Amino acid sequence: MMFNLDEILKATGAKLIKNSSEADAYTISTDTRTIKTGEIYLPLKGVSFDGENFLANAIDAGACGSFITKDFYPENAKVVLKVNDTLDAYLKLANFYRHKKNPTVVAITGSSGKTTTKEIIYSVLSEKFVAHKTFSNHNNEIGFCQTVLSMPEDCEVLIIEMGMRGFGEIELLSRYAEPDFAVITNAGSAHIGRLGSLDNIAKAKSEIVSHLKENGTFISQNNERIKKFVEFNGEKIYYSLDDVDIVERRQGYSKFVYQNKEYELNVEGDYNVENSLSAINLGYKLGMTYEEIHSGLLAYKPIEKRWEAQEIAGYNIINDSYNANPESMKASVSTFVRLYENPVVILGDMGELGSAEVELHHEVGEYLAKVSPENTKYLCVGNLAKNIAYPLKDAGFNVKNFENNDEVSKYLLANIGAGNTIFLKASRSMKFEEIIEKIKGEVKI
Repeated sequence: MMFNLDEILKATGAKLIKNSSEADAYTISTDTRTIKTGEIYLPLKGVSFDGENFLANAIDAGACGSFITKDFYPENAKVVLKVNDTLDAYLKLANFYRHKKNPTVVAITGSSGKTTTKEIIYSVLSEKFVAHKTFSNHNNEIGFCQTVLSMPEDCEVLIIEMGMRGFGEIELLSRYAEPDFAVITNAGSAHIGRLGSLDNIAKAKSEIVSHLKENGTFISQNNERIKKFVEFNGEKIYYSLDDVDIVERRQGYSKFVYQNKEYELNVEGDYNVENSLSAINLGYKLGMTYEEIHSGLLAYKPIEKRWEAQEIAGYNIINDSYNANPESMKASVSTFVRLYENPVVILGDMGELGSAEVELHHEVGEYLAKVSPENTKYLCVGNLAKNIAYPLKDAGFNVKNFENNDEVSKYLLANIGAGNTIFLKASRSMKFEEIIEKIKGEVKI
């Protein structure tokens, strides 16, 4: 994306302090490590980071100028723009570019499944449109700006994932995205430690409709808490697994009937079927044919650390450890133990559950004890995951507890034979990729 100086001033409301550049257009960079000659540096700030301390580095690396909030700037900067807040300027530039290119904007949030749903929606809509999406789970304000400002010139559909850690954050993203469609996958217990209650989580997620266009469409899981807090007078579409007939479940495949039409996914899990329902509804709203939607669903592939299957020296390992909360852990583990013989499950701590963290881990264990085959082996890692283990042990399952990833890796190599399928699930902070790397390092491949 490129802006001329008048567009930058109009979008951000910046005060032009200096301009000795002869360039006609500029790109914006927030990273001095990757800045290119002629770009304008926009220094972002954090709790323990101030990008404005690196103005000289940016100019020395080739930037023609920069935004500032203070009075200092390098003498050799050709363009200097002063604003009160650089993140605010970044968001305004993104909003300006959103209107300049004017794609159909799809906003997605939810306690779990939002990244997967975003990827499924992208896979479906790409069958008909030039689509652009949030990279990975870069779903905060900075990720939003990066996504918008990196969309191609011919972008027709912009798909924005919106994350949050508290009230007001999704409202902010919605304000600058101004979506045509808004999707909420669910409202569960993720971040309950920060927001305090399930009602508060649903209320925060429902902020996604705060700037949804009046003639837009809201698409959501059929969830009473969401319905309670969504304030939108336009079209609403609710979906549920209760509306689906799943006709085939097997490893790496699901077939289901929804609204009298048959669809397929090259991935297992009823929760993935439910995630795909928003993509189906969205596809039809955008004028897609059944054949296009069906093809897009079949083309979907999970991204890294989301049901990522690999074989290491005879071990079949499924890594689903990018993130975890009680709902996603119950859904993914129950799918795994149902479809795979002699299942081995490695579970770790789930984060950000607040004062209810022990109880919520215990509830996961109680649930898994009811749905798991008797031959399922559970290896639990971390202080909180011990609470998953207790009800499983009481129910007679083969369960072991470990303090860290090194301990469980050594046990696995010494006691679990090749040919077994191993499932990894934990919050990102548990760094379960260390288990995979330990196996790779110890086993001759």
